[in-house]
Amino acid sequence: MNSEHDATSRSHEILVINPGATSTKIAWFSGSHAAFTQNLRHEDTDLDRFERLADQKGYRTDAVLAAVAAAGHGLSDLDAIAVRGGLLPSLPGGTYLVDEAMVAYLKRASRGEHASNLGAIVGFDLAKRVQAAPSDATTGRNVPVYVTDPVSVDEMEDVARVSGFPPLERESLFHALNIRAVARRHAASQGKALSRMNLVVCHLGTGISLAALRRGQAVDVVNPRDEGPLAMDRAGSVPVVALLDYMRREQVDPAQLKKELFGRGGMHAYLGTRDLREVEARMDRGEAQARVLFDALALQAAKAIAQMAVVLDGAAEAIILTGGMAHSERLVALIREHVSFLAPLFVYPGEDEMQALADGALRVLSGEEEAKHFPANQEAETT
Repeated sequence: MNSEHDATSRSHEILVINPGATSTKIAWFSGSHAAFTQNLRHEDTDLDRFERLADQKGYRTDAVLAAVAAAGHGLSDLDAIAVRGGLLPSLPGGTYLVDEAMVAYLKRASRGEHASNLGAIVGFDLAKRVQAAPSDATTGRNVPVYVTDPVSVDEMEDVARVSGFPPLERESLFHALNIRAVARRHAASQGKALSRMNLVVCHLGTGISLAALRRGQAVDVVNPRDEGPLAMDRAGSVPVVALLDYMRREQVDPAQLKKELFGRGGMHAYLGTRDLREVEARMDRGEAQARVLFDALALQAAKAIAQMAVVLDGAAEAIILTGGMAHSERLVALIREHVSFLAPLFVYPGEDEMQALADGALRVLSGEEEAKHFPANQEAETT
């Protein structure tokens, strides 16, 4: 249980929804304690009938409602719904109230189709059903829906946006939810407010993203879609001129190349696996290429950490490793060898997005934080 919440916040009942490509994770929180969790699997045959992700709204909402009812939880007890944020426009970090404008933006998929876009869409649909439930204690109840720290959190300084090619700016896209949740957790362990700390946080997941947090603000990031270390299925930074030559020589379709770089690149492209444990097993069997790639991943992650440490002028109080690959003691040890001279290193392996989403809603419900509102002028957004 998270000690940062007082006894009052523990009484709040929150449904958390985190959609994935072929599953929907749900959890029921009483305060900061998860009373019920479930991962709802969706068959391809059920999903293939929908042309667009947004069209899955009713199907996914029905699945969530059925699972909650089967677990014995009553919607009349809900104080809030917390959902994973999708590809929203650039926004400062924080917890946002989901409204019609946000849902419309995500339905348009202005920044791309992604399963996380369904979080707010499904949560808002569920909240409307709760409000309209006939002859039920929930009739007329307005249940707020919240999104906390979506991947599009943007607090970058202007100097960090410069790419070197005027038509293209560097973008702020990173694992904001887990990075900021872990940063808060570390700050609490040090007896400090996050707003008073300078931290470098590296999320070691299927994709690797980083943030330089200056007094809690992500003033620069490493965007795993466009740059940074190679990861399990992300290419990371690649030589630009060589890439252009490759496209011309092989007559590669840009959409296909994007899939190869983002989703089929990195370790998967070299070794055919997205599982770091398999890479380590192949190293132990003496496979030289697996060893080289493992060392390259660690070195590139360390170089990105050093880059973020420079952003903080060498004043980082800690380097934090998180994400699924932070469970690897061998990877952590190798990164530590490279970066230990920069700042003390702390490890918070895994990622608990469900807890982080519940905590974001709790901070609003308990009055610790004020909910932010989605900007209403996004109708013309086309990026």
